[in-house]
Amino acid sequence: MTTIAVTGHMDLTENSVRLVRTALDELLKQYADGDQLVGVSCIAEGADSLFAEAVLAVGGRLTVVVPSQDYSQNVVGPSHAALFGHLVEAAEEVLVLPHATADRQAYEAANAVLIERADRLVAVWNGEPPTGKGGGTADTVLEARMVGVPVDVVWPDGAARRG
Repeated sequence: MTTIAVTGHMDLTENSVRLVRTALDELLKQYADGDQLVGVSCIAEGADSLFAEAVLAVGGRLTVVVPSQDYSQNVVGPSHAALFGHLVEAAEEVLVLPHATADRQAYEAANAVLIERADRLVAVWNGEPPTGKGGGTADTVLEARMVGVPVDVVWPDGAARRG
């Protein structure tokens, strides 16, 4: 059994979504005996959900980590609500953390759960350093590396963030 967690950018451009999903499919092919794969994701828009879909596509099991009790009502936007709901339904396990609101502490706690459970971490990450806000992709990569969790960076040629 291999448990792979994900961290990554939410604000991928439209073209990047296809590029990243293809790269994730390619990475997860080595776990083609999917029932031996557990993917752990916060299923946020962008990288997290693309990874969750790729895990399910290879027959893996999905564990969802919801950072706070208000996350689905107050953070998940209308454009992501249907996919978010589908992934929660498809998950074998859903952990809703005890934080009342989705704030920096909730995101940092969710990232700690990802790292704690992971044999490996997939980072859909452009390689830029942390912003200093905490709880972001770069922070999670650094934390994983500090505790010895191997990190696979996925950032295909042509990938970009919006804005």
